[in-house]
Amino acid sequence: MEGDGECLEDSQLQSNLDDDVVQEVLKTGTDLRQYSRQIEKELKEVEKRSIKDYIKESQNIASLHNQIAACDSILERMESMLLSFQSDLGSISSEILYLQRKSVSMNQQLHNRQAVRGQLSQFIDDMAVSETLTFCILDASVTDKEFLTQLEILNYKINFVKEQRFKETKACHDVKDILEKLKVKAVTKIRTFLLDHVYKFRKPMTNYQVFQNTLLKHKFLFEFVMSNEQSVAQEVCSEYVDTMSKIYYSYFKSYSSRLAKLRYEEAATKDDLMGIEDMGASRGSGLFYKTPLKHKSTVFTIGSRGDVLSAQLEAPVIVPHAAHKTENRYPFEALFRSEQYTLVDNACREYLFLAEFFKVQGKQALALFNQIFGKTMNLLVKNLETFTQDCYDAIALFLCVHLIMRYQLMCHKRAVPALDQYWKTLQAVIWPRFEYIFSLNIQSVKDCDPKKFSKEMGPHYITRRYAEFSAALVGISESFPSELVSRLLAELQEEVECFILRMAAVFPQRKEQLIFLINNYDMVLGILMEHTRDNSKEAESFREHLNTRSAEYVEEILSPNFGGIMQFVKEGEALVEKGQADELKHHERKALALVQSFSAGWKRSLEELNREILPSFPSLVTGSTLLQLALTQLVQYYHRFHKLLSPNARTQLTNIHHIMVEVKKYKTSF
Repeated sequence: MEGDGECLEDSQLQSNLDDDVVQEVLKTGTDLRQYSRQIEKELKEVEKRSIKDYIKESQNIASLHNQIAACDSILERMESMLLSFQSDLGSISSEILYLQRKSVSMNQQLHNRQAVRGQLSQFIDDMAVSETLTFCILDASVTDKEFLTQLEILNYKINFVKEQRFKETKACHDVKDILEKLKVKAVTKIRTFLLDHVYKFRKPMTNYQVFQNTLLKHKFLFEFVMSNEQSVAQEVCSEYVDTMSKIYYSYFKSYSSRLAKLRYEEAATKDDLMGIEDMGASRGSGLFYKTPLKHKSTVFTIGSRGDVLSAQLEAPVIVPHAAHKTENRYPFEALFRSEQYTLVDNACREYLFLAEFFKVQGKQALALFNQIFGKTMNLLVKNLETFTQDCYDAIALFLCVHLIMRYQLMCHKRAVPALDQYWKTLQAVIWPRFEYIFSLNIQSVKDCDPKKFSKEMGPHYITRRYAEFSAALVGISESFPSELVSRLLAELQEEVECFILRMAAVFPQRKEQLIFLINNYDMVLGILMEHTRDNSKEAESFREHLNTRSAEYVEEILSPNFGGIMQFVKEGEALVEKGQADELKHHERKALALVQSFSAGWKRSLEELNREILPSFPSLVTGSTLLQLALTQLVQYYHRFHKLLSPNARTQLTNIHHIMVEVKKYKTSF
């Protein structure tokens, strides 16, 4: 502690020494005692002045003291007020919390009361039966818009009361009897209305589609009956089914019988087969098939009959009485199209009506539809069976099959599957008969005796029949291919090819045989390409036959005038291939003789070729093509012959340019 005191004294001493006054005294050497007395004197004077100033300002000081005392009193009162306010704020905060809790409670009570009020109000509205409802159900007409509106309300109330009865709601007893009476009244009025409209269908010459549209506009009437009185709904449905079943059956029975009278009077018979001898053709023309029947469609040529699958598919149906006036007659497939299109139109409309009005789908809709159209479809199937029993027109049956396929697709596009089984039944009737007729035609070609036909090198009428018939079936089948048809066509083609070869064998000369083959192959290929795709199997087969026989014919037709050169070329090229080219020197004399013979008569030979080839073929295009093919082949042989000759023989050979100029003279413009 002493050490700390000493340090403190030293520090104060040092501080005093550092004072400016002390420093000044030390520098000037002033006497400190005298200086101290002077300072004390000055301090007393200052004190005296201060006392005087204080006495002088004593009033102000007293006033200041009073003011301070007043402020102190004011502050004390303010403190008291603030403390009181603080106490009041604490009380208000607790009141706010209380009011907040009370507000939440009141809000929940309000919400609960509103919820109960809404449900109770809705319940009362659903349960109560208004005077407007009662009046409309009892007095308003069924067709009135207001009746339908109130009927919907009644239907809702009935269902609502049923639901509440399961909950044992006592209020149900108050309205149960009233609703039941209103329901009975509504059902009675609706039953009368619906049955009256159904009975209107039975009037002669009635457009039942108009009444169907009327019923659809009021379909809720049946919905109400169906949900509230099943027996009445069943009664209405049964009456409708019975009525429409009789209407459709009567209509189609009459329509089918009247259509049958418009069919060609003469039809194809078992004597109208492909291989049966055509008396008209045997007496005159071997180029064109002439049917002895006056008013029937061609048996083997489709002509415009295929229009039933395209332009006429959805054309207006045939009106029998109008056709009778104009004395029009139609092939069977045209009548079949009209009949089936009428069925499609009516059946699709009826099926959609049943589904919408009677609220049925799937199997129920199909069962209801079959009750209405069952007898009608059976009638049409029996009519088709009657026709097919004596039918020998394969094209007509084939067109009918494809009409069925197209109409079935049309029904599916309209979302109507109800006729699927009917279409299958029709096809089951047609296909066996079609296959039978096809087999008869194949057998007739197979049984043909070539010796009984005239020896004409032009296209045979049996070949033309085949070409037209095959082209017709292939063209029709392009949209819906069939393995059965492809197999039958392949069998028929095989038999026709065999028949053509048998007929060609009748001619003694190979050249005549080739002309006959080319004419028939060319005719078949032309007809096939006209009615089918170029790449069909039948067209490809006959194109190959035609090319093969054409090449052989060219060799055969060149042989009489240029056979020596052709033989020399073949033998010479064979020696060259064997590496025996030197052997050609031993044949130089023969080559010179051929050169001299060719030079002497080549122009005359070209004229003979022209005169012989063109008249042999009815088709000018075919004849000119073969002529150009023969001339081209001749020029090729000439080039090859030129290569095999010795230099000496080449100098005597006719210049190739002269030959080319002459060949161009025979080039046709078509």
